[in-house]
Amino acid sequence: MPIAVSSTRALADVGHLVRFRAGSLRRRRLSAGAMVGFVVVSLAVAVLPGLFPDAGADDGWALDLLLLLPTMLTGFLALAIVSATASGGGRELIARDPGSIHPISPTTDHLGALLLVPLNIAWLLQAWTLVGVTSYALGTDAALPQAQLIVVLWLLATTAVAQVVAWTIEVVRRVRHGIAWVRGIGVALLGVAVALHLTANLVPVFDRLPTRWFVVGMVSDSAPRTALTAVVLLVAFLAATALGAVPAHLAAHRPPRDEQDVETGHYAARGRPRSELTALVRTDRASVWRAVPMRRGVAVLALAPGLVALAGGLPWEQLTILPGLVGSGGALLWGVNAWCLDGRGGLWRESLPVPPGVVFDARAYVLAEFLLVASLVTVALGAVRAGVPSVAELTALLCTVVVVTVQVVAAGLRWSEQRPFAVDLRSARATPAPPVVMVGYSARLALSTTLTGLTFSVLARVPEWQVSVLVAVPFLAWSTARLLRTRRLWVDPVARARVVTAVAV
Repeated sequence: MPIAVSSTRALADVGHLVRFRAGSLRRRRLSAGAMVGFVVVSLAVAVLPGLFPDAGADDGWALDLLLLLPTMLTGFLALAIVSATASGGGRELIARDPGSIHPISPTTDHLGALLLVPLNIAWLLQAWTLVGVTSYALGTDAALPQAQLIVVLWLLATTAVAQVVAWTIEVVRRVRHGIAWVRGIGVALLGVAVALHLTANLVPVFDRLPTRWFVVGMVSDSAPRTALTAVVLLVAFLAATALGAVPAHLAAHRPPRDEQDVETGHYAARGRPRSELTALVRTDRASVWRAVPMRRGVAVLALAPGLVALAGGLPWEQLTILPGLVGSGGALLWGVNAWCLDGRGGLWRESLPVPPGVVFDARAYVLAEFLLVASLVTVALGAVRAGVPSVAELTALLCTVVVVTVQVVAAGLRWSEQRPFAVDLRSARATPAPPVVMVGYSARLALSTTLTGLTFSVLARVPEWQVSVLVAVPFLAWSTARLLRTRRLWVDPVARARVVTAVAV
């Protein structure tokens, strides 16, 4: 029987859940330090770019970035919608199964999801970019504080609006033929974007969007005009926050059809595997590719950067950045806590007469395969308009894909052994680790893979293709050594028992 819970009660419940999650943190001092670091970095990004020599100039980069601000605001809204939609309405403040025994209302779930949105490295990077660009574009102008206030309100309002859109799409997914409708709408929107780009109308459409009105409010000398802009965004944030509870309730009263289709589906038996490794690879592969969050996540990771590269016509030396972004994002779907795929089945798997090293090899192989599929799709899309590559460019790109894949697999399996968590990844909104931990993982992966991509981007300009191969060797040697060390730890029965016991709770 549905229980009506007021907004005040929902806010109180969010507070209880936040305290519960905070109390379960293993390294509270590290988490507190991370929060302090977040505040310090945010303040630095908001202030330091405005102190650069050319900041706030009437020409050059400062003026160009100021003119691009309306488009960047639109881009942030689009990113927020895609991210929330792919995760089925947002992140979970408490997992679905443990939360099922508590009277947690859909409103509480909705507010908790909004609260967790900033704990996403993609959201953080885009938000810091907007704040930093605004600071550089205005410099030490007196309008900078009010402009930064408008930017922060824009971040809040667009995130809440994106959450409403995501919950609404989740409701559509859960009606009859809803999955087909959502896919059709996505293909139609993609077709419209491609048509606008091919007809050179994409930029003019962005220029005519109403986001220019908000930028004018940022830099206006009229206090009433700036106040009106702030009030509009604040009202939009509050209205979207309240409105989001409506589709959240509607979605909560309908079963998730895509998840049910996977769990109740029938799969034909395959032939007898030739080896133990083949049998384990089949099992792990099915666990990954049949999971709804994996399929949604890899589709977004593979297509979004590739389509951006396709639309922007990135050259080959810049395509080397994409495999790192896709690889780190793919690992965050499950690779940073790879053994949680087994769940309670990990106890059963431990009883099988299979050497533990083979189990590790199968999991590493499937993770590498998962990352390679996403990276190759992205590269293939970006290569459509990149022209014919030189041997050096193609070698640098291939080396990047291989190096980043091994690098991410080694890091993910190492973290999976060091900090295992019991997570049910059947839910489309589940994450393989707590939100604060995920921020740390994503930041470390993004930093290392981006530096790797930049290294090979420089090498792509070197005429001798052998240089990229020579540079890739120490990268691969280092990552392989770390991967083999993690494998030795997994073979140890005490270490393995600790991981299996943790994920099987």
